[in-house]
Amino acid sequence: MGLFEKLFEGALWNSRFIVMTAVIGSLLAGIAIFYMATVDVVYLFKHAMHYADTDLTTEARKLLHDSTVSHIVEVVDGYLLATVMLIFSLGLYELFISDINQAHGSKSSSKILVIDNLDDLKSRLAKVILMIMIVTLFENALNMHLSTPLDLVYLGASIALISLALYLTHASEHGTDDDTEAEGKKTPEKHAH
Repeated sequence: MGLFEKLFEGALWNSRFIVMTAVIGSLLAGIAIFYMATVDVVYLFKHAMHYADTDLTTEARKLLHDSTVSHIVEVVDGYLLATVMLIFSLGLYELFISDINQAHGSKSSSKILVIDNLDDLKSRLAKVILMIMIVTLFENALNMHLSTPLDLVYLGASIALISLALYLTHASEHGTDDDTEAEGKKTPEKHAH
């Protein structure tokens, strides 16, 4: 029974490497989105060059301005989504396969890419997804036509809810830091007794 158990546990432990499909897939998806957003920036810049054209009417210039701002928001949205895929890929790798030594040993590495547990991964993803939602709301608000006073109320309510979400995210970060510091202060006292 001991040999079977040892073989089974070895196979079970090594089954975690199947996560590499998600790691590689997420990384490739992130690279693809970075590429598409960058191509969008190049085309956006080409279109924006016509903004100073003297042949443009005021209405055409306003239309170009509005479409340019809308496309910039779409590009930001694309880069944020690519960042989500990158964080997801690195987080899965660190959680299931191995620590990324270059990320932990480098002073220039971003803290957002160092994932210690599943809660870290979820919180980092949630923050970036919240930013994507904010950018999407902004993009839709730019194209929104307020025809009734109720439309204005809906826009104001959505902005208030986004503000509340940002506040709660910020408060939960500082609450966690305060709890960690409080636990750190209590620990030496326990050892003293």
